Amino acid sequence: METGALIRDAGGRVPGGCGAGEDWFAPFRPSMPSTDPRAAGRTDLESLNRLAAARGLRTESGLPLRFVDANEVPSAAYERVIHERGEVPTRLAGPGMLHDWFNAMAWIAWPRTKARLNRLQSDALAACDERTSRRGALRDAATLFDESGVLFVCSDPALVDALRRFDWRALFVEGRDRFRATARVHLIGHGLGEKLLAPYKALCAHAWIVGAAPDAPIDALAGDPLDAAASAQLQPDTLRAAALCPLPLLGVPGWCPDNADPVFYDDARVFRPGRRSR
Repeated sequence: METGALIRDAGGRVPGGCGAGEDWFAPFRPSMPSTDPRAAGRTDLESLNRLAAARGLRTESGLPLRFVDANEVPSAAYERVIHERGEVPTRLAGPGMLHDWFNAMAWIAWPRTKARLNRLQSDALAACDERTSRRGALRDAATLFDESGVLFVCSDPALVDALRRFDWRALFVEGRDRFRATARVHLIGHGLGEKLLAPYKALCAHAWIVGAAPDAPIDALAGDPLDAAASAQLQPDTLRAAALCPLPLLGVPGWCPDNADPVFYDDARVFRPGRRSR
C-alpha cells in the first residue's frame, strides 16, 4: 500500500482537510472554468482548441498544436505524434479523461516548457529506437517531470540548499517566513494535477529549481516569463532524474492549513531524510 493511503482518513483525504489553502491550480485556473469536463463527463475539444489557438501553441518542430480524439490517432509513439503531427491525443471520456484534460491545461499554461519536454522525449525516443530498446535516462527524466513536476522558483540560496538536502524543517519551519517571501511553487505536471483533486499528505512532486533575482519581487518570475526561463534550462545535458528534487506538496506553506503546526512535519513517512549534499 502506498504511503499516501496509510495517512488518508476514511474519506481518502488528509485529516484536517487540505485543499483549503492557497490555489495550487493557479497556473491552470484561467483555462479551467470553460473546459472543465467533470459536469458533462466529456471533454470538449472545441473549447480546448480555441484556447490553444489563442495562445498560439506550437511544437518545437514548428507545427501548430491541437488536441485530438485519442481514438482517431494512428497507432504510434505518443511523443512522436505530438512532435511530428502537432496533435495531442486526448481521451475525451472515461478512464484517462481527467488525466488528459490536465495535460491540456499544462500545455495552455506552459506552452514553451511543454514543447521542450516533448522535443526531448521525441528525440530520446528516436535515439533509443536506433540503439536500444531501453527508454533511456533522458526520456525517463522528461516523463517524470512532465507527469509530476513543479517549478520551484526561489531567490534564497539557503532554501534551495535545504530542498536539495531534504532538510524539511529548515525549508518549511525555520525558513517559513523566508519561504513565503522568496519562494513559489508552480504546478506543471498533469498527473500531479489529477492527484490534487483528492490530495493526500504524502503526495510528492519533483521540483525543477529556477533561480530568481534577489532584488526583484518573487512573483515577477511567473507565467510566460517563467515558462521561457524554464524551457531554456531544460536541455539534454541538464535534465536528469537526479536534478529533480522531491517535494512533499502539502508541506508547502499555505498549501494545507494543517501545516501551520510544526508537528505536521514530524511525519517521517512523508518528510523523509535523503541526500545531504549536492
